[in-house]
Amino acid sequence: MKLSIVMPVYNEQRTLRQVVERVLAVPYELEMLCVDDGSKDGSREILSDLQRQHPQVVVFLQPRNLGKGAALRRGIEHATGDFVIIQDADLEYDPNDYPALLEPLVRGKADVVYGSRFLGGAPHRVLYFWHSVGNKILTLLSNCLTNINLTDLETCYKAFRREVIQSIPLEENRFGFEPEITVKIAKRRLRIYEVGISYAGRTYEEGKKIGWKDGLRAVWCLFKYSFKEPSVRHSVASYPPVAQSSPEPASPPQPRP
Repeated sequence: MKLSIVMPVYNEQRTLRQVVERVLAVPYELEMLCVDDGSKDGSREILSDLQRQHPQVVVFLQPRNLGKGAALRRGIEHATGDFVIIQDADLEYDPNDYPALLEPLVRGKADVVYGSRFLGGAPHRVLYFWHSVGNKILTLLSNCLTNINLTDLETCYKAFRREVIQSIPLEENRFGFEPEITVKIAKRRLRIYEVGISYAGRTYEEGKKIGWKDGLRAVWCLFKYSFKEPSVRHSVASYPPVAQSSPEPASPPQPRP
């Protein structure tokens, strides 16, 4: 089993090395597809250094800042693993949650898994009240339009069978990726699971980028794709099951000469 970790990067020099180290420490065979979205703070130089140090790290450079959705499209296009996981370049999400995300996929029960910040008893940093209200409103609106019962539309942690995510045409360039992909997987009647994850949110002073305009865009995207996207019957049989019943650790890396 091989994982493709797709990570958009925009001005994340403060956390970038630590995030990459955390991802590479998980006990799986993986490729880490890092897409720099026009960073100007030294993130590109850090990525170049990490690519030289770690053969698992592959770096793509956007010509300018095009947005998270555009960066994800590019990384997903080049994924070769059995499963694809979206990873932010900050420290809000913990790669130690990968086993929980992967379990429904590996067992053949799901095509898509969302990591919910509102399920289970995992630790969460206490932050902005109105952000949580906005997320719940967007999630409720999404559920009304798609007739699914998610608890966390705007979560970063989403895991897919590679064949599934690569078969879905993606259009949104910025944070509209979240509502767009949710509507499109619902329209395809894919098997969706949610699992509880931990969350260590950051403040705007610490680099948080999403704002109220992105919330308005999310509402627009929910209506746009709900009415534009045709319903498609998904065939589970078209995707072969994964051989093992649970993830197995990869061999530890050998010391470099």
